[in-house]
This record gives sequence, structure tokens and C-alpha cells, in this order.
Amino acid sequence: MAGEKWVYTFGDGKAEGEAGMKNLLGGKGANLAEMSNLGLPVPPGFTITTEVCTWYYDNGKKFPAALDAETKAALAGMAKLTSKTFGDPANPLLVSVRSGARASMPGMMDTVLNLGLNDVTVEAVAKASGDARFAFDSYRRFITMYSNVVLDIDHGHFEEALEDYKERKGLNLDTDLSADDWKVLVGKYKEIVKKELGSDFPQDPQEQLWGAVGAVFSSWMNARAIKYRELNSIPASWGTAVNVQSMVFGNMGETSATGVAFTRNPSTGENALYGEFLINAQGEDVVAGIRTPQDITEVAKAAAKSDKPSMEKAMPEAYAELCRIYGILEKHYRDMQDMEFTIQEGKLWMLQTRSGKRTAKAALRIAVELAREGLISEQEAVGRVEPGALDQLLHPTIDTKAERRVLTAGLPASPGAAAGVIVFTSEAAEAAKKGGKKVILVRVETSPEDIHGMHAAEGILTTRGGMTSHAAVVARGMGKPCVSGAGQIRVDYAKGTMTVGSTTLKAGDFITVDGSSGQVLLGEVKMQQPELSGDFRTLMGWADKVRRLKVRANAETPRDAKAAREFGAEGIGLCRTEHMFFDAGRILAVREMILAEDEKGRRAALAKLLPMQRQDFVELFAIMQGLPVTIRLLDPPLHEFLPHTDDEIAEVASAMGTTAEKLKRRAAELHEFNPMLGFRGVRLAVAYPEIAEMQARAIFEAAVIAAKETGHPVIPEVMVPLVMGAPELDLVKGRIDAMAAAVKQESGAEFTYQVGTMIELPRAALRAEEIAKSAEFFSFGTNDLTQTTLGISRDDASSFLGTYTARGLLESDPFVTIDQDGVGELVRLAAERGRKARPDIKLGICGEHGGDPASIGFCESIGLDYVSCSPFRVPIARLAAAQAALGAIKAKDA
Repeated sequence: MAGEKWVYTFGDGKAEGEAGMKNLLGGKGANLAEMSNLGLPVPPGFTITTEVCTWYYDNGKKFPAALDAETKAALAGMAKLTSKTFGDPANPLLVSVRSGARASMPGMMDTVLNLGLNDVTVEAVAKASGDARFAFDSYRRFITMYSNVVLDIDHGHFEEALEDYKERKGLNLDTDLSADDWKVLVGKYKEIVKKELGSDFPQDPQEQLWGAVGAVFSSWMNARAIKYRELNSIPASWGTAVNVQSMVFGNMGETSATGVAFTRNPSTGENALYGEFLINAQGEDVVAGIRTPQDITEVAKAAAKSDKPSMEKAMPEAYAELCRIYGILEKHYRDMQDMEFTIQEGKLWMLQTRSGKRTAKAALRIAVELAREGLISEQEAVGRVEPGALDQLLHPTIDTKAERRVLTAGLPASPGAAAGVIVFTSEAAEAAKKGGKKVILVRVETSPEDIHGMHAAEGILTTRGGMTSHAAVVARGMGKPCVSGAGQIRVDYAKGTMTVGSTTLKAGDFITVDGSSGQVLLGEVKMQQPELSGDFRTLMGWADKVRRLKVRANAETPRDAKAAREFGAEGIGLCRTEHMFFDAGRILAVREMILAEDEKGRRAALAKLLPMQRQDFVELFAIMQGLPVTIRLLDPPLHEFLPHTDDEIAEVASAMGTTAEKLKRRAAELHEFNPMLGFRGVRLAVAYPEIAEMQARAIFEAAVIAAKETGHPVIPEVMVPLVMGAPELDLVKGRIDAMAAAVKQESGAEFTYQVGTMIELPRAALRAEEIAKSAEFFSFGTNDLTQTTLGISRDDASSFLGTYTARGLLESDPFVTIDQDGVGELVRLAAERGRKARPDIKLGICGEHGGDPASIGFCESIGLDYVSCSPFRVPIARLAAAQAALGAIKAKDA
């Protein structure tokens, strides 16, 4: 590709790239360029673009021909700025090689530090720094990382050699080792490489560089990166960039350090510098959780009851510089920043900045406070919170009245609480989840390979690692509670036990983790529902101002209806009447009705059900106080209500005054091979009109009673499910209208109502114009519409859907996010045809898709009137609807 530019340089207050070039330079590269342009202290370097990654995979893992010359020119530029030359035996430039995708993927891909060291350059570094210990410490780190990342040698070999050596010499910490100790270990490490690889550790810096660049590109396709992308909907086609940067050293003694800092607290959102650092260390030491880090501020140190000095006290000049820079970065990016820095002999260098991952609670607070500080607008604040992340706030915390049997405590790394049985491996976590068990994943420390286990677990507990460790960052991103660094716990993977003092627990025992306090509790502790106020109400108020779509809830019990109101639902979009029939007090009457051999028997059983149904609807109408309530007539196949055991059959037979044999024969007559496509929905009302009549009577009588009791007029919406075309609807609507007239006459009360239908069959979508002549509203039942359009049974799809999404045959699970090309096309078509016959027809959606942000965006784009979802997803839908409306405004403006 002639004229293609593969490499972009940065450093010394200028750069060839900028923050807007994330797609080309990756997030890290774009932000390094931006910080350089802002004049901040950034070690010089260059970024190899994401397009090289794509080229690499398209061309049999080879590099474009022009890349070598561009890289050499960039290295020459770095030599000018640093007065050191890459590969020079006397004055070597050392570099770091890091990945940098356009979406942040913490810990998922590979990094190599101290590249350029070999047997000759290590001596030059020792001489130039006057510190042989630092030089050989850096060399052993390089051999370990390079061997693991590039040569695919398990780093356990090196760890073992180091631990053996420390034990023999009676040393505890890595920092206790002298220069001579590290020299001996470097020799041992090189022997390990020779033994495992059959060849020597590479000494040529150029060979090292290209090996590392290739390894970073290859790590884009490692198992943990693939899993992370799958969980976070990041396309594989994006690729990663590679950043090559001159090394600055945090391990040059007591005036050097390395750290990670957030401009605001990523767990709570508090406007205070938050982070950790380590004196005389390299960056990997902080995030790997090998050494326990120190707090940056005095306030944080006091809160953590730490006896180690804070950065504010130990390195006041560097701390002041960090505060100055974080002020610049937060104002510039207008968002909370996650920064990595290194202090080399007193001078602070910035290695990264990015918008920090945060909990939902923190996201809300930060968005609201940034708007109040005038950095962003209210509309921008609405766009800053991921709707799905609100799930974290809508779920339980530990009941304040519950007894807490505290086993131990660690760091409160990710808020919320969860109980489950202990598992010690990610594989066990996945297997238990498939078996319907809730688990807590307990590890010494998590690594990126644990991503699938963390996803399967309810909560995570680690014995090592700080607040910025891998477990903490990933758990916060997933919205899972996490306690990290619980150092009193001893985990024995071989025995499958965890021990604290004299208490030993084994896999399968129950524990509860409280990620907000850091406590680990014995047993399964009672949870309580969250209080939603403050920042949540403020942001939701701003969202409701811009939202066009109404949000209703799927609810049939008073408890669900009340929860829906509390979460801001504007009515009930789906009341499934059959759920009311399963109640122990009425299932007998339902079974009598189904098993009756004639209409007289059915009507006798329905007469018992009528007052119960009427009372159900009175309660719902009263809670909803005049808001719309859509009630679906009986929908599921009758076999779902039938008695299964001999005892149940005997009970029903006795109530009906008949024999068990007779009932068994009747049940056999009702048996269906494929009940989901069988005798259900409108077909029940056609065959047994008395069922629909009883339900319609209950609805209308309840509307009269509730209107009198509450003073709010009730306008029930009666929904006929599963119609194929207008004739069925007309037949059943005639019965409903007749019942409404009868109730009006009997009660002497006037009321209005609507009759509509559920569009859940492709034929109904195609015949929508004809159906809309009778139907005053359509509610799209997208669960069944997905089943009938794709020919996929929702209950059996899990065995193959994962393969389909992994191979890109389906973009996502069609039962989670609406299939816009097929199911969406039918919804769009039905909406257009319905409006043609009845311009004011009310259109909504009530399948699970009603609570999915991506599907809500689609509903906004085709102009539906409302979405309906489970009560707990109402806030998610409100926020997603606001963001969809803002997206539509943006699209219009563009």
C-alpha cells in the first residue's frame, strides 16, 4: 500500500498523532500523543498502528515491508531526544513494548519492559547508573517477561528459581537481593531458557524488538483477550496498536517509584486522588499484586490504617507534580482519568492516561458532579453512564440487621455483596454456574486467564493484590463484588481448602463477600434491596427530560407492580394472567376448568376463578393509579397447568367428583408434541370463548371498582395473544366488546378500554394493516417473534448459539439483543403497515428486549411509543431510551 504510514512518533512536547486517532493508534497511543502535545513529561516513543495488526493477520503473521525503515527512523528520533542509542553497547536506549487497543482491555494483552538489555548492555547500564543491582534486577525482569511473552516459557520456572534462591540465602523480599544475587539468577534464568527452548536467550536488540512486537500482535488473539472481547462486545477486526517507548525506571533506588492513580475514586466517585505506588519498583509490581502497594495521599493512608509512608509524605515534589498534571488531564479530557506514572530519581514521567473504569455508583456520582462543576452538560452526563451498569445498583447489599460472622477482611476492591459456594478454579466456577449454583471464586491472585471464571462467579476473593490489581479492575468493570488482598487467608489449591487461623473451609462451603467493606463472612448472609436516591434520582431526572420512549414494566403481582412504580415505570406493558393461575389457592380450579369435558363444567370452574381474577386486577389498577395497564389473555398451552403426580390427579378428581382414570384419559387427549406452536394464545379463546369472557369480565368489573376506590379513571388495555390474522382477533374482540357492554349495563358505570394484540408471529407482522383495523394497539412479543422467525427454540438454543456468535454467524444472542435484520425488519414492517390503517395506533415491545439498551436504540429508531421490561430493568430502559433519543438528536444535527 503505497503512501501508507505505519508509525507515529511522540515526545518532547509534540506528536504526530492526537487523542481523536484512537482507531488508528489505539487508546494508549492516542493518549500518549495527546499528553505529549499538552507538554506533559512523556518518555519519547512511537506507535505502530492498528492497521499493521490487521495486515499482520491478513498476511500470514508477517510485517509490511516499509515498517522496518519507519521503525528505524523512529528509533533514531528517540536517540536524539534521549542521547542514547538502541542497541549501542556503550550507551544503550532501553524500551518498553506495550499493546494498546482502541477499547481499554486491562491486563488482557502482553507487555515487555527493559527491552534492549543483553550481556553487554547490562554492564553499560550498571556503569552509567552507578548501580549494578538496578541493572541486573532490570535484566532478570526482562528475561522473565520476554521468555514468557515471546518465547512462550512458563514464568513459573523463573519464579521457582527465585524462590529457591531466596530460601537458600534466607532472604524474604526481592528488594533484599544484591547485585551479585541478581547476577547469579540471570545466569540461572538463561540456563532455564536454554533448557526449555534448546537455544540461547536472544542477545540482538533488533531481534528482541521484532519478537516483542510480533508477540503483542499475537496476544490480540490469545484466549483471555478473545473472551474479554466477547464479554465486552469488542470486534476482533479492530486489532491492537503497539507502543514502543523509552524506558524510565522506578527501580533505581529510594528516589524512584512507580504507581497507578485515578483522578477520582473509581469505587465511590469521590472527588479525591486515589491510587497506589511502590518505591523502588517497576509498573508490573503494582498491578501484579506481588508487593503490597502504598497509598498516594495521607488521607488514604489514614483510612487504610497503613504503616507505610504515603507518596504525599515520602516524595512531596513528585506528588505536587502529579496533582498539577491530574488537574490538567481531567479538565482536558472532561472525565475521570486512570493514569500510570514512574518516578525516576525524583523526576515524574507519565506513561498512560485513559478514561478510568468505574463502578456504576462512581459513574453516577462522577457524571453528576462533572455536570455541576460545569465541565460537561446535563445531556453529556446522561451519556456518560452505561445503562447496563445500573444493574450493579439495583441489586442487593448485605442486610444491615443480618448477623455478620466475619472470617477475615481484605481490601474493598469492587462494591456490592454476593454469597455463594467456594470454588478455587475458573473451570469449577463455569461448571457450577452451568449447574445453577452461585459461586465465589477464591484465588491467591487472579490473572487474565481467569476472565471466564470471574464472569461465571457472583463475587471474587483474592489473598494478594491491591485496589488496582487485575481482580479489582476486572471485577469493577463487570459489576461484581470483589475483596482483594485478604492476606490472612491461606489457599491450598491441591487440597481445595482456604484457611484463616484455626478455621478451614473447603470447596462447596458457603461464604459471603462484601466488596464495599472488604469483609469476608461465613455462610450465606441475608441481603437487602438498595435505596435509590441522590445522584441516581438526579441523573434519572435529566434522562427523563430528553427521553421520548415511554417505559413500562412487565408485572402481574402487586409486589412487582410496586417495585416498577418505585423504579419509575409509566404503566404495565405486560400482565401475564396465567402467572396468577399458578397460585396454590387457584391451581385446582384451573385444572378443573381444563379437564372438564364440556362447557358447563368449564363455566362452573371459571365461576370460582372470576372473583380471584377480579381482585388481582383491582390491586394492579389501584397501584398504577390511572397509568395504562395491558392485560394479556390466557396464553400458555394448557398442559402447563395439568397435574403430573398421582396425588395431584387424585386431588383434582375428588374436587370434580370423577375418577383418576377418567382424568388421566382427558390429560392424554390434551398432550401435544410441540406445545409452544400448539393449542395456546388466541386459539384457546376461539375454542373455549368462556375463558376469554371470564377474564374480560374480571378486567372490566375491576376497572369499575378501582376507579371508584382511587378516583383515577382506569383505561384497561386487553391484549389478545398469538393472532395469525384479523379474523381470529375480530372473533375474540366481539366477545370482549359484548362483555364490556354487559358490565356497563350491570354496574351503571361508564369506562373506556382498548383491545389490541400481541404481534409474535411473522404472518401477523405481514398482515398488520388488516389487523390494525380492529386492534387499537400492537405489543411486539419479541421473544416468540424471535423463536418463530429464526426457527430457534429459546429453551434449547444454548447448545449452539454460543458457537454461532463466536464464529460471527450471529452478531449477538438474538434472545438478548434483537436481530435487527430479520426480527427487526418484521417489527418495522408491522409498525409501518399498522400505522397505515390506524395512524394513531399505539406501538410497544414487551419481550426481554424491552430492557436491552441496544434493542431500545432500535425501538427509538423506528418510532415505537414504549418499551416494557422487568421491574428491575426499568431504570436501565429509562437511561437507554434517553441515550437513544440523544443519539437521534446527534444524528439529526450531523
